[in-house]
Amino acid sequence: MKIFLDTADIEEIRIAARWGVLDGVTTNPSLFAKTSGKTYDEVLVEICGITSGPVSAEVVAEDVEGMLTEGRHFAKLAPNIVVKVPMSEEGLEAIYRLAEEGIKTNCTLIFTANQGLLAAKAGASLLSPFVGRLDDINQDGMDVIRELVGIVEMHDLDSEVLAASIRHPRHMTEAALLGAHVATTPFKVLQMMVHHPLTDKGIKTFREDWEKARQAADSNAKAAANRHN
Repeated sequence: MKIFLDTADIEEIRIAARWGVLDGVTTNPSLFAKTSGKTYDEVLVEICGITSGPVSAEVVAEDVEGMLTEGRHFAKLAPNIVVKVPMSEEGLEAIYRLAEEGIKTNCTLIFTANQGLLAAKAGASLLSPFVGRLDDINQDGMDVIRELVGIVEMHDLDSEVLAASIRHPRHMTEAALLGAHVATTPFKVLQMMVHHPLTDKGIKTFREDWEKARQAADSNAKAAANRHN
């Protein structure tokens, strides 16, 4: 399963890239609003310089022509830009027309397998079910991942299922087990995946044992040197 980082924070992206686990990035207007001092275009170009994987840039227009204008603009910024378009009647038309122009799209705000199926039929490269938001209303978001992965694979659709709205490490595990092609996660969840109390305790214990052994060896060496003197 490919791992994308769901952020517009350049430093977070650089860190994940240094770890060797970054396959792409997803952004949206809300994430961009948390950054400062740069335009959305500048942030996108900088991200595309860090990763060669897909970088999703989201349109904010609600009409088809507006989505197309924004999508074409984003696509010119870098070859790995993927235009993020919301699931709607207008969104489906925009996805279809952008796909006809060879522009890759990520259909966002998917909450049912049927929505994902329609987006795949329209030509979306990525299908983004929001598992966390479904969990918030007492539905199992992973049910949509399971169903949509099955549909895509059964009918050999040319789209990838991207588990989005990830809230905790268990979401990542379940998405991987269900065959999601991609999962996009906040940096804090990626960090949580790295750490475990027993791992941290083991590292601390090994370091303490090593220090004790080193001190004992130094002490013995000094004692031996004193005897020879």
